[in-house]
Amino acid sequence: MIDLGSGAPIVLIPGLQGRWEWMRPAVEALAKHNRVVSFSLCDERTSRFPCTPSKGFTNYIDQLAAVLDRAGLASAAIAGVSYGGLIATEFAARYPERVTALVLASALHSGWRPDQRQQRYLRSPRLLSPLFVARAPGRMRPEVAAALPGLGAQLWFMATHSVRVAMAPTTPARMARRIEWASTHHFADPRRIAAPALVMTGERSLDRIVPVEITERYMAELQSAERVVLERTGHIGLVTRPDRFADILGRFVDGDRIPA
Repeated sequence: MIDLGSGAPIVLIPGLQGRWEWMRPAVEALAKHNRVVSFSLCDERTSRFPCTPSKGFTNYIDQLAAVLDRAGLASAAIAGVSYGGLIATEFAARYPERVTALVLASALHSGWRPDQRQQRYLRSPRLLSPLFVARAPGRMRPEVAAALPGLGAQLWFMATHSVRVAMAPTTPARMARRIEWASTHHFADPRRIAAPALVMTGERSLDRIVPVEITERYMAELQSAERVVLERTGHIGLVTRPDRFADILGRFVDGDRIPA
């Protein structure tokens, strides 16, 4: 768990890989103007939070409550990235008194189901992980090029991001298990959520991980949702354009109008 900065508190939940370190640029950008708390998911080997496999996805809801308690926060803005959006939404539905605002960044929706190619990967994550890793640069390259004009900036980003990933490794088996836990969890109705909500995505043509229309499903369910596009990004805009990501999120949490 990491706790940086001061100001209105934001709890930032990582995606399917489960490691907060992959989001470090966003954490540091947010901490310039807000207090930001982040953590690795409890089934990561480095986590100091308990995890009971039989509890499945509920582990993450319990962990988020424990994170708030450990940080001394009765409530906070809860921001979920990708898979973390499922955790954030479920927590907001079940513990509304602890959520001052809800931010969903390129978030998975509980109605999402893996396609046939993804199902093959989930059945044999260790066997197919080399193929998944080999395809990663191809998935990232278009949005890195859009976010960072200039070959030098792109190469620097890819190098530094690769170091972050290498220093905070995850495993295909844990990622596959997280999808399984979510697919068997009975989610609360998100229409119960009354907290101010922000639904943020990258550009439709650039997110090759979670289709924008999946995240947009929340717009029909959340009572007071605002919609914003983090321009020139796809799925990883929080690290390719962390200052812009932090500006949008911070303005929303602080109650300021988000500039177009």
